[in-house]
Amino acid sequence: MPLVKQMDQNSAGDPMVKACLDVLGETYFSLSVKNPLKKVLASSLNGLPGHLMVSAVQSFVCCLREELKTTDVYLYRKVLDNLASCMEDFSLGTVALSVFWLNLLSTVLQFLQKLLLDIQEENRQNHGNRIVQTQLMHDLLIAIKVSMMLIQKLQENIQGSLWKHNESFVWQSMCSLLKSSTNFLMDATLLQTVQTTSGLAVILFIRAMYEPVEELPSLISDLLLGTMEHSPVPAWFVRNCGALCTAELPDSVLLFLCHGALAMLDWKNGSMGENGEKLLLDIASVLLSLSSELKESSVATSLSRILAIWTNSALAALVSGSPDLKIKLNGNSDITGKLLEYIYTHWDHPLDAIRHQTKLIFKNLLRIHQTTIAGSNGKSDPFFARLIKHLLSLDWHVKGKYASLGCLVECVGTENILQLDRTIPVQILDVMNDQSLAPYASDLLEAMFTNHKAHFTLSFQEGTWIDQWHDLWVSPLLVILCEGNHDQTTYIIDYYLPKLLKCNPDSLSYMIRILQASADANLGSCSTRGALGALMACLRTARAHGHLELSNILSSGLVSTECIKQGLVHQHNQVCIDALGLLCETHRTTEIVSLEEMQLTQFFMMYNLNSQSPSVRQQIVSLLRKLFCRIHESSQVLYKMEQNKTKQVLVENSTHMPPLRILQQYKDFMSSLCTRLFGVLFPGSSHPTRFSALSILESIAEIFSAPKGQAQVFQLDQEMDSARVHTLIQCFASTFEEVKILAFRLLMKLRDVALNLQDSENLDLLFQAAMDLSTSTKPYDCVTASYLLNFLVYHEGLQNSCLGKWLEHNPQMDENTSVSTVEKNTLAVMKLLLVNVEEEILQAKKCLLQAAASFPMYGRVHCITGALKQLPFNNLTLVSEWKEMVTRLILMSYSLSAVVSPVVQSSSPEGLIPMDSDPESAGRLQMILHEIQPQDTNDYFMQAKILKEHCKEESEKLDQRPTKSICTEMRGKDRSMKEVSLLLGTLCKLLPSQTTSEPSDALITVEQVKNIGDYFKHHLLQSRHRGAFELAYAGFVQLTEILSRCNSESLHKMPEQWLSYVLEEIKSCDPSSTLCATRRSAGIPFYIQALLASEPKKSKTDLLKMTMKELISLAAPLNESLSVIPQVHALNILRALYRDTRLGENIVPYVADGIKASILGFMSPVWAVRNSSTLLFSALITRIFGVKRGKDENSKKNRMTGREFFSRFPSLYPFLLKQLEVVTNSLNSLFLLLLILGRLYPSPMDGSHSALSTAPFVPFIIRCGHSPVYRCREMSGRALVPFVMANEVPHTVLALLQGLPDPATHCMRQNTVHGTLLQVFHLLQSYLESNQFASLDFQQRLGDIITCMGTKLWLAKRLNPCLVTRAACLDILVMLSTHLEKFQKQGMQLLDFWEEMNRVISDSELMSGIPYSSAVPGLIQYLQSISKLVISVLSVTAGADIQSCGSAAAKRMAKPSLSVAHLLHCEFHEVRLLALEAILLWLKQRNSKQIAEGRGGVLCLLIDLEDTFLTMALKETNPQCFCKVRGAFLLTFCMFSVTPACTAYFSCVLCLQISEEILKKWVQLIVYFCGDEQQTEMLLAAAEILKSITSFLLISEKLILGLSDTLGLWKCVILLLQNEDLVVRDAAAEVIQVALSEKKSNEGTEFAFRIVNAPMALDLAFGILCELLQRWGEVRAGVPILLEWLLGDSDLQRDEETPALEEDDSLFDKGEVNFWAEKLTHVRQLSKHLLHLISVTRLTLPDHGELTRLSRIALDQAQLIEHLLRALPLAPEFSRTPEFTRLAIQKERISVCLKILNLLKSDDTCRNENLEK
Repeated sequence: MPLVKQMDQNSAGDPMVKACLDVLGETYFSLSVKNPLKKVLASSLNGLPGHLMVSAVQSFVCCLREELKTTDVYLYRKVLDNLASCMEDFSLGTVALSVFWLNLLSTVLQFLQKLLLDIQEENRQNHGNRIVQTQLMHDLLIAIKVSMMLIQKLQENIQGSLWKHNESFVWQSMCSLLKSSTNFLMDATLLQTVQTTSGLAVILFIRAMYEPVEELPSLISDLLLGTMEHSPVPAWFVRNCGALCTAELPDSVLLFLCHGALAMLDWKNGSMGENGEKLLLDIASVLLSLSSELKESSVATSLSRILAIWTNSALAALVSGSPDLKIKLNGNSDITGKLLEYIYTHWDHPLDAIRHQTKLIFKNLLRIHQTTIAGSNGKSDPFFARLIKHLLSLDWHVKGKYASLGCLVECVGTENILQLDRTIPVQILDVMNDQSLAPYASDLLEAMFTNHKAHFTLSFQEGTWIDQWHDLWVSPLLVILCEGNHDQTTYIIDYYLPKLLKCNPDSLSYMIRILQASADANLGSCSTRGALGALMACLRTARAHGHLELSNILSSGLVSTECIKQGLVHQHNQVCIDALGLLCETHRTTEIVSLEEMQLTQFFMMYNLNSQSPSVRQQIVSLLRKLFCRIHESSQVLYKMEQNKTKQVLVENSTHMPPLRILQQYKDFMSSLCTRLFGVLFPGSSHPTRFSALSILESIAEIFSAPKGQAQVFQLDQEMDSARVHTLIQCFASTFEEVKILAFRLLMKLRDVALNLQDSENLDLLFQAAMDLSTSTKPYDCVTASYLLNFLVYHEGLQNSCLGKWLEHNPQMDENTSVSTVEKNTLAVMKLLLVNVEEEILQAKKCLLQAAASFPMYGRVHCITGALKQLPFNNLTLVSEWKEMVTRLILMSYSLSAVVSPVVQSSSPEGLIPMDSDPESAGRLQMILHEIQPQDTNDYFMQAKILKEHCKEESEKLDQRPTKSICTEMRGKDRSMKEVSLLLGTLCKLLPSQTTSEPSDALITVEQVKNIGDYFKHHLLQSRHRGAFELAYAGFVQLTEILSRCNSESLHKMPEQWLSYVLEEIKSCDPSSTLCATRRSAGIPFYIQALLASEPKKSKTDLLKMTMKELISLAAPLNESLSVIPQVHALNILRALYRDTRLGENIVPYVADGIKASILGFMSPVWAVRNSSTLLFSALITRIFGVKRGKDENSKKNRMTGREFFSRFPSLYPFLLKQLEVVTNSLNSLFLLLLILGRLYPSPMDGSHSALSTAPFVPFIIRCGHSPVYRCREMSGRALVPFVMANEVPHTVLALLQGLPDPATHCMRQNTVHGTLLQVFHLLQSYLESNQFASLDFQQRLGDIITCMGTKLWLAKRLNPCLVTRAACLDILVMLSTHLEKFQKQGMQLLDFWEEMNRVISDSELMSGIPYSSAVPGLIQYLQSISKLVISVLSVTAGADIQSCGSAAAKRMAKPSLSVAHLLHCEFHEVRLLALEAILLWLKQRNSKQIAEGRGGVLCLLIDLEDTFLTMALKETNPQCFCKVRGAFLLTFCMFSVTPACTAYFSCVLCLQISEEILKKWVQLIVYFCGDEQQTEMLLAAAEILKSITSFLLISEKLILGLSDTLGLWKCVILLLQNEDLVVRDAAAEVIQVALSEKKSNEGTEFAFRIVNAPMALDLAFGILCELLQRWGEVRAGVPILLEWLLGDSDLQRDEETPALEEDDSLFDKGEVNFWAEKLTHVRQLSKHLLHLISVTRLTLPDHGELTRLSRIALDQAQLIEHLLRALPLAPEFSRTPEFTRLAIQKERISVCLKILNLLKSDDTCRNENLEK
């Protein structure tokens, strides 16, 4: 190119230049469109000198003409791409060349005509071949786009007079293209993208061809409105677009034409005049009418996008539009109202795209209105004011509310919105505990505070407004960060805090100042962050976003290192994470990691690896990974600095430290970190610890991998030795597969060093262990075997040292040096496994039971599948051997399946438990055994029996296993089916996808794949065992995915053929059918799911449409005489399809039909149909309303407005209304109707435009309350609430109350009364809980309701004989009593109401005695309701308002009719339970403000209850009551023990030694309460007691209880700190926190941990205990006790007597690794503090008798441990993992104990030497 450009003008005709240009042209056209050289070449050619341009054009035209001669339809795409490139990259059309280009244009247009027709024909011929059709569709799409580009170029460069006449070839070609585009537009079988683009092309062609241009908008309006017959149109238009001239065009065609008009016409500058404005309004009208018709997700998305385009076009048209257009588009216009209706209906749509477009539409609507009122004050505009009011009246769970308010902020400003309600920021922050709402809420807050800051900046002087801004936007944030729940604070930190700091970085100093001031007072807890946690969060976020430097705040003393250290071990997990994030996260990845950061990170690692929370573990790994990346990247910078010797210009804060020293610090830090991580992988370490350590090690190995030629500060493989490699291999024995995966991945990263450290002996042991584990009866053992084998196949010596003993050596394989070690070893291992499986299958055919008990085969198959998955199939050398292997594997799979399939297809596939001896059970069992007998010749299957001792021969065959049922032995059969399915699915992946012929190097043939498909079809349609068909489904999914991508026509059409087959079999209802009609149709739904899910997502989903049509017709049959079996199958399959998330929004158009089928099916007289209909309905509710996100059934999070629901499913409006009318007349089958109606609620945004009002449903729902079915009445009460607008509730409640009967009414229907009362209850509940009506109007309406309720109180008294309706009436009174207490504080006079409540209580049976037995209907319900009323009234009467009031009524109120003691003595435990729950609640509120001020409040009700509690504790028989009584008793003790007076009294009693025996019993009781077998409530209560006595018993200056009892209480604390339940550990950690606080206040140390997590609390507990022994002077007596703790109480004698421990019957027992506590952690911490204590006190006990006894025990146990370890088989860490782990732990315990014992016995010299060691 440079040479060509240097040619002068005279060389333009030079043949060499011409040849160069020809070569460049050919090169350009030969390059693919994605090749970057093509764009480079185009750019260079555009820069050619002018004198060469003509020659270049000629060369390119010649090349293009050659391209246009292409006739192969599959090569058209390349020509199209070249045409498009020419038009995009070159400016070739000029006026001078217009005639020349007309000739070329004719050729191009002719080519395009032919191309479109050829693609159409080819598509028709390949019908059903989805891959080919999809390719053709994309080619067609490009062709239409190219034709559009060509026409646009034509209009730009060639005058219309040259081609706009009938004789012009260009005109004729244009007509042909227009006709083709019209046909494409009308063809619904094409892809939607093709139709959409065709709509654009049609409008573009018409625009280019139609004259006069002024009439074009009218023509398009007539097209859209269907009024073409009244319009004069040219003949060419009718000939080519005749299909568009019909009165009713399909909805989708109208949509695409609207899109074309909006995109292809010029809406700016008013160029189309009044006709254009009319067209704009007509398009809006058409689109809005389509919105109620088009429900398919893709079309609905297009509609929303096109509406957004319309709003942009409207904005453009308004700029120069007429006044009439402005009137028709302002906020009060009809079109704007309908658009708002669309917005309100779709702003919570499940599709993100629609929600996003809805926001754009709303934003543009506001801009449109602003444009129409230009010049007036928009902030006070009534339209905006009305919108704001309506939006604020919505609940905050509506996602659309946030985006809409955010748009309004831009229009009216934040200040105007805040004037309506200053609490809006707090309200939005309160919503942010829901992750689905947090992003929307944070976006709104950002818009508001940014706008507010801009407003203040413009309106006030600098600095005067910041406090006001902080009060609004920062202070509420800090309060929530300190006290909010975990989710809320997390989402606020993630979404809100970064945006706030970005808006105003200076706010950080304000946050730090406020939080530092309250950090000491507000430490936080396990559930709240406190000020310290909030500070860590703010600092972390600020540093991560570049708003502060950690070194600056540490050096300035703004935040101390100790403060961060406290954060790193805080009791709240997220505070620890934030503190770690502060160290690890920074916006510069090359920032030097300081020594302080490394030391703090090491400190963090000591106490936080064993986190039970997966999210916490993942965050730890992620943050440390960032730290390692910083170390790696900054080390590279340091290396470069050292190499360049630019030490004068050092980076950041390292100005005083040379790079080599920093690098050495890095290396030391990483090395010590690895030592720590490998150190925690000890025997018995918990799963969380192993997961954390292995994940961190993997990150280190990955980040510090050494590329060639690059210096590396640290390499993990250099830290490895044989012990560490063995530690990683031992992790394969974990029962958690994720630990195995992590260990395997890490070993693969360290493969070279790990394999080099394995000698032949160790290799042989591991291989032998793997082979043994592959036949284990425990499923996780075969997984271990698979990982072991996958690791070992990388070892070069595996063939010689291990496999040679099992297989015949193949020397040819050694000669072939091109074969990789992995391939050779994998092939050999698979051969060995396959040989074993084949032998075992032969044995299993003889005796299936013996096979299940002795050598379950699924393990071998699992190992084969695992080996296959890691093999690189595109790079195999031994192809013939692998072909043979694949064939053998397939045959083996069929054989194994044939052996075990009779079990999973039997009448009792879940297992056989032949325990019953009656003839009927034995007969059934005989039939079941006979079903599986043909595959088993053992006489065991010929009679119903279990293994007994007299069956010696059978017992010997089963390796003398203990007596078990057949069920236990058959558990592995479904696993065998699973592994076979997964293996076959994996083998199917070997089929090449991009070839139609049979390739010679393919490892699997097409015929084999077909046979595998038939296998899956057989088992999925006939298996009855859920596990079997679910697991077969996993393999079948792999197969269907392969078939969907394969372009072999015979394979590609198989899913469609299989689908048609199974649907026909379902419809046929043939009695001989093997399809399972029970068990929710067993594997049939799975089979159809897999077939439909494999259909390409971007296709027309023809299979889904066909299947849904068939299934819905079967699920809701018109002819009820047909068999119900097809209906049951259809309902079950539909349920599975609606639940399948892979089908996404494609299934939504069928939801309405599914609802109809389920509701109609629920009315069937056949139970099977009703059952399947209910399950289908449940799946549909989840599909419509989303997965339940909270426990509150009435929450609006899983509900939607009636308008939104009926707009999305319009056909359900008349259906549900009709069904409700029908069933309310008969009052039957109301359940499903009420369930779905209860999910709807009215919206304040409902306007006059909505035709789908929920009001017509209200009378019918009220009538549902008269149902004789209790559940229906209850549901009608809940369903009525969402249908009554909030302002209509009082009126509706009054109407319902007035409809209740009077006492004199005869023939009263109690069902009607009950239903009405329930409706009143639920309506009142929603009304009283609303926060919008705390006004005088609210109080007035409430007063009217109370007055009306007073006239119906007889229903709560004995005058009403029905206990159920009495209970319902009492529930209303309880609710009123509970809510009215707070209104009384606001000034409402309610004493009369309380007096009435007292009279109701006095009239109840609780006063006079209960004359009924518990069998009386409604009695328990009534007693619970009256008890709640008593408790509520007692709470009110004990309040300060009643006690301080001097009126006579108040005095009567102050003396309640019943006491708490009366309830506690009731004979019905339900009453006692309610009373105890209330007491516990009052006790837990003892630190409330009311009590702190000195007023006892409700606690005065608990006076003199101690004897009652004691009596109940001794005599209570109900378990729940007993637990509550103990809890109340313990909390009562805690409450009084913390008071100073009680402390003094307690100490006095102790000094007088009056109650020593009682105190010992009390200590024993606490010890008992701390046992592992206790319930959590008991453990928590014990922790609360220990916390309350810490100051004066556990850490007192002098021993009060004696050493033994005090240490016993401390042991309780230590046990609780190791409890598996996190809440118990957190409660126990508070004991240590109290001790630390006391220590700080007494000793005045500068820094002491104030609040710590359980792992650190355990460490501190041992340290505090050793310090206390010194303070008490009890070191000599205490150390032996602590040594006894250290030694433990393991009973090893049992192990010696039974060295071969019996295997657990349960196949799924995971053993001790499930426990959180780590015994060796406890041992190491205790020994550390003991050694320190001995060192400090220089203690020796040479002649201590207790030490002698401990030494003897320890030595005996040491010998026994060695004996037991020797008795274990080889590689016991794999074969006998639980026993090996237990013995290894005890060995270390004994070793440490003996070390300390020897230290205590030695003299001073020896002791000093030992301590140094």
